Formats: sequence, structure tokens, C-alpha cells
Amino acid sequence: MTLACDGEMRLEGVSYLMKIQVRVGPSRIAGQGIFAAQDIHKGTRIIQYIGEKISSRERALRLAAGNAYIFHLTYRYAIDGQTLENTARYINHSCDPNCEVEKTPDTIWIVAWREITAGEELTYNYGYDARNYQENPCNCGAQSCCGYILAQEYWGLIPR
Repeated sequence: MTLACDGEMRLEGVSYLMKIQVRVGPSRIAGQGIFAAQDIHKGTRIIQYIGEKISSRERALRLAAGNAYIFHLTYRYAIDGQTLENTARYINHSCDPNCEVEKTPDTIWIVAWREITAGEELTYNYGYDARNYQENPCNCGAQSCCGYILAQEYWGLIPR
């Protein structure tokens, strides 16, 4: 299945919208993943993480109910990406990601951190903090994998 996602490519200070082709498929990391269906240049906005904008209070309630698709936006708001229209929810964590997250006050974009070749699985570091890190083992398989889904700043704080 190939999906067209609105993306934004920045080239020499010029910005224009273009379609970035991705597909959802089985992942060696976890369940389903998103794969580049074309080469993607570093700095390209690939896909927006979409969903309902919710308050921090509602975020806490939905997380407690088991919703795994809540993405922190600001101290006041989050995006509930559980909707089926949110293809970005299939992007898996990696300790050696090829994408990064770009936040604005109202949106979350997944952006190419480096050049990505067609067929590569898109990944980003979920950036979890060290609280309860044992509950989030990592299966990314990267040579630099720290063993847990953690922001890199916490890697030196956990036993290996």
C-alpha cells in the first residue's frame, strides 16, 4: 500500500509543498512500520503526526486508559494520534534514527534527519525520560542501541 503524505521540502531558503511517498508494512522493530517509497532528502518534512488536540488533563486520562498514541505537543496540549487517518503512528523508535521530530505550537512533523533511501524504515527516537525505563525495552537492533526506548541524554544513566 502506498500513501501520499503532504510534506515540505526546504531548499536554499525556499519552501514548497510536495508529496512524499511512504508505505506501511511489517517491521523488524515492532509490528507495523512506515517505509520510504522514494528517496528522501535530509531536512524534508515527511509526514505530519495528526489527531485530536487535547489538554494535559485529558492526556493523562487517555494514557491511563492505555492509549499509546499520545504525543506531547506543549506543556498544555498533546496530540491524540489514535485515529486511523494518522499514518505517522506506525513510525517506530530507533536508537539510531533517520528522522527527527519538529514541533510547532500546533503541529508535529516527522523530518528526515539524514538522506533516506527508498525501502528504508522511517524511525525517530521517541525521547522517553528515564522514569520506569525498564518498562520500555528497545528492539531497534541498532549497533548503538542502549536497550531501552530513551532519549539519548539518559543513556549514560542506566546500567548496561
